[in-house]
Amino acid sequence: MKRAIDIIPAKECDGVTFIATITLAYDDRHRRRIKMSADDGVTFLLDLAEAAHLADGDGLKLEDGDVIRVKAAAEDVLDIHCLTPAEMARIAWHIGNRHTPVQVLTDGRLRIAYDHVLEHMAQGLEAETDRIQAPFSPEHGAYVEGGHAHDR
Repeated sequence: MKRAIDIIPAKECDGVTFIATITLAYDDRHRRRIKMSADDGVTFLLDLAEAAHLADGDGLKLEDGDVIRVKAAAEDVLDIHCLTPAEMARIAWHIGNRHTPVQVLTDGRLRIAYDHVLEHMAQGLEAETDRIQAPFSPEHGAYVEGGHAHDR
């Protein structure tokens, strides 16, 4: 069985030729050692020295030099938007107070894994919410070196 022994961060994958893609939900993208199946059915062993967060676009480098692309799966998520920065900061505080993983989108919206209780809370605080299917890549936290678990 082929073994994936290293991660190539997405930002370093320009020009990389991928032999396959593996589509994973957020909860399945923090791993160290597990048998995996690429989207085309090819199986391999993820065998990293330490657990790592796999990000959308990362490459899993196999022992023989081949690379498999990681793709974030569409999941049931809740996008949250407010009309003012102050309202958005208030929502962010309430979400953080519940230790809920959150993704900050480029347009300033927040994305969380769908939760009907948090949806109701956000709406009660006058936020607009959209329940959609989309990739989920929350922040890893301020204490992860470089903000990305496998940056080198």
